[in-house]
Amino acid sequence: MHGKRVLVTGGAGFIGSNLANHLAADNDVIVVDNCYLGTPENLVDEVDFREQTVVGTDLPTDVDVVFHLAALSSYAMHEDDPQQGARVNVEGFVNTVEQAREDGCDTVVYATTSSIYGSRTEPSPEDMPVAVNTGYEASKLARERYAEYFSNHYDMSVAGLRYFSVYQGYGGAEEHKGNYANVIAQFADDIANGDSPKLYGDGAQTRDFTHVDDIVRGTVLAAEHELDGIYNVGTGERYSFNTVVEMLNDELGTDVAPEYVENPIPESVYVHDTCADASKLTEATGWEPEIDFEAGIERVCAQY
Repeated sequence: MHGKRVLVTGGAGFIGSNLANHLAADNDVIVVDNCYLGTPENLVDEVDFREQTVVGTDLPTDVDVVFHLAALSSYAMHEDDPQQGARVNVEGFVNTVEQAREDGCDTVVYATTSSIYGSRTEPSPEDMPVAVNTGYEASKLARERYAEYFSNHYDMSVAGLRYFSVYQGYGGAEEHKGNYANVIAQFADDIANGDSPKLYGDGAQTRDFTHVDDIVRGTVLAAEHELDGIYNVGTGERYSFNTVVEMLNDELGTDVAPEYVENPIPESVYVHDTCADASKLTEATGWEPEIDFEAGIERVCAQY
């Protein structure tokens, strides 16, 4: 993408700042973030940062493309305050897209979630049945329905990306998330400092871990191709938490054993396994993951 004026909401956060910094090399990039978890320190100087909330008025939506990543992005956040979760994730989405539409922008790419597939060890295609078990999942599925409305009623291109377990490590823009960071970042930092990483249950749960650089490429391609509908962004491979700890120990030259703790999330709603079928995105744009898991682990550990 070159020579475009773009808005990234939630753009001072983990994924958003990686996207904004990437785009800023060749585009005019505006970031909106309320700094709940994001920080402008994640952003390069070329990015125009504005501390605003997505439920407010006068958003800078007079752009060519809106990347809507602003969200309360965890189970705990929504359980603590369901009304606020809906306000930010649903009302904030509708408010942003409607202001963009009124300003003449007809291309929107937004983050939804892969959690609505539930626990699956086989690759999950976009057209399989999905279910909602948490407030977080409900808010993201509501986004998808509103995106369908904007697409059908106003002929906008509105692409929802179901990201799978995005990671980078504390050497990137993930450290500010603290306990909300991906487990890889948290485990690596614990092990590097000689502390036992805490694994829920027996550590056998698996995730399709996808490096943020691959996520950014997929997100940009979705905008460039003016995609509409729902697309998975993931590798199609999964690794257990136990395996992650082993690989981190190997890369760091350490031998720190994990501590197994009781899962604070009810088993009835906990997603035990995830795995993406990203063939739809590949067919539409040519996207494929470029950073295999071993290389990703090396990048996470490089700062130590």
